[in-house]
Amino acid sequence: MGRIPIIDVFPQVSGGRWPAKAYAGEVVPFGATVFREGHDAVGAQVELVDPAGVSSSYGLRMIGVGIDRYQRLAHLPTAGTWRFRIRAFSDDYATWHHNAEIKVPAAIDVELMFLIASELFVRAGAEAARPAADRSLFDDLALLVADTLLPAEDRLAAATSETVLDAVERFPIASLDTFSDWQTVKVERERAGYGAWYEFFPRSVGAIANADGSITSGTFRTAARRLPAVAAMGFDVLYLPPIHPIGEAFRKGPNNSLTPEPGDPGSPWAIGSAAGGHDAVHPDLGSVAQFKIFVQAAQKAGLEVALDFALQASPDHPWVTEHPEWFTTLPDGSIAYAENPPKKYQDIYPINFDNDPEGIRAEALRILKFWIAAGVRIFRVDNPHTKPLDFWEWIITTINLEFPDIVFLAEAFTRPALMQTLAKVGFQQSYTYFTWRNSKEELEEFLDGLAHETAAFFRPNLFVNTPDILHAYLQFGGRPAYKIRAAIAATGSPTWGVYSGYELVENVARAGSEENIDNEKYEIKPRDFAAAEAAGTSITPYITQLNKIRREHPALHQLRNLDIHASDDDSILVYSKYISGEFTADGEADGIIVVANVDPWSVRETTVRLDVTKFGLEPGAQFRVTDLITGVTWQWGADNYVRLNAFGEPVHILRVHYGAEPDAPADAPIVATP
Repeated sequence: MGRIPIIDVFPQVSGGRWPAKAYAGEVVPFGATVFREGHDAVGAQVELVDPAGVSSSYGLRMIGVGIDRYQRLAHLPTAGTWRFRIRAFSDDYATWHHNAEIKVPAAIDVELMFLIASELFVRAGAEAARPAADRSLFDDLALLVADTLLPAEDRLAAATSETVLDAVERFPIASLDTFSDWQTVKVERERAGYGAWYEFFPRSVGAIANADGSITSGTFRTAARRLPAVAAMGFDVLYLPPIHPIGEAFRKGPNNSLTPEPGDPGSPWAIGSAAGGHDAVHPDLGSVAQFKIFVQAAQKAGLEVALDFALQASPDHPWVTEHPEWFTTLPDGSIAYAENPPKKYQDIYPINFDNDPEGIRAEALRILKFWIAAGVRIFRVDNPHTKPLDFWEWIITTINLEFPDIVFLAEAFTRPALMQTLAKVGFQQSYTYFTWRNSKEELEEFLDGLAHETAAFFRPNLFVNTPDILHAYLQFGGRPAYKIRAAIAATGSPTWGVYSGYELVENVARAGSEENIDNEKYEIKPRDFAAAEAAGTSITPYITQLNKIRREHPALHQLRNLDIHASDDDSILVYSKYISGEFTADGEADGIIVVANVDPWSVRETTVRLDVTKFGLEPGAQFRVTDLITGVTWQWGADNYVRLNAFGEPVHILRVHYGAEPDAPADAPIVATP
């Protein structure tokens, strides 16, 4: 236990079984519960050691009176393994200060209190580790407080001056030092925790609709033509579904039918044919060499390519004949295909990881290294929750030891324990249940949990849609729903994503399902983005604006700084994100307030009730906010009237002004709050 108890150290994952996570540039809370017997004061510090071995110590502050919880925010700017431990101590000066301010004015034990103070200052003046100026200060104070000829109030004032308080805050006068065990934080590159993702099927980009009704597949070369447009929208990562050969056996037709027509391309997730398996490229798309050129073109546009890593096989995959032991053979002699009742994937054989674990591990490692050599640094992993966790722990650890910059995104829509443990064993990011969290109450619970309950290990990537997921909210909410969901995803998490077609408000579902009709998983789908933008039906400008806001505001690069606020309407969601100037490049604080009407069918009016201390202001403060969507500025306080029209701008993204004038001419009008 140690002389001063230190418990519940954070950040910590499962008692230290796995390292806590952060990404370069993240602001991380460090702390613990610290207390002792009796009434004497305690203090706490965090000692941080960066990857280069440089140590720094920071004082912790109590964050909850009566619960003995101490915390400090720290900026972790560089990738690598950081270590930290908590130091707890008896804060002898704080104990004396508390007692002296009660006893001296009441003329109780006055000289005894100053004798104790003198001894404390003598001790502090003799500590070689203190700055010379502070040692001199304490030497002088030791004599001053012991001088009985001076008035007691003058001695007390000198011993408790701001200069003294600053000195003991930097270097407490302490005893009974106690230390926690060392803990680790794995800090990964920025893209592991911050970025905007865009998904498209390369076979659809640049595809040609022929006169006879057939469609000629797009290629890596035609897909590269869209890279500048994706980058112009402000995205950082381009995610490609599997680019490998597709099996013929049990190939699916349009809308997941079992009766494909000649020319139907099949699902890219049915990997493998006579043309090759996971280390081959579909002949219609090009070659591995052409893929490498595509990756280089993406990099020049400012995009990283994320490639799908789907450990499964079509019945035509070379593995089926070369390694039949990697699959499950049923009593009737057939190989089990993939199922997620009521969904059936007859064109896909899942891997049985228990039949030849060493062989499967070696092959999976080979495939990943093959694509890493081709320039891929991010992998979106398909259905990792259907594979053993010890496999993922091994392969991610093995890859990251050799390639620390590799990022894995888990496409795991599963139970919380499994989803979260995938993150603990190594996945840098995860899909979430964001798509199914649409009401104010659901979103408050969801966002608060991500920011404060699982942030030490779980990084959410808030995809607004996928080829498989078109929630009823989007199906029936129309353009307002698409804007609302994009705004919440882009501001609620440092990492968010969209699947191509979202900007076109593609909201028609296959009857009785949560999938788009004419699902792109099963057919090539050319899109005319230019025509939609010309017609004004695209929300590309809105998405571009969201990504621009994200890049310009460091508060939105963080996850753990989200705070929920109240409103008087059950459809007005309110949250803020704040980062102090201590952690920004320009030294300026950055605060964002998001007010979202999550009802896409109506106009909502209400009062928003803010705890302004959550974004760095004093209680009762009045302040200016500017809507970064519309440019309108208001004067706000703790309680504010808002009116949000779902058919206009359903979401306020408000920048808080900290003393400085907003970015507008000095004589520009302020629109007062009604």
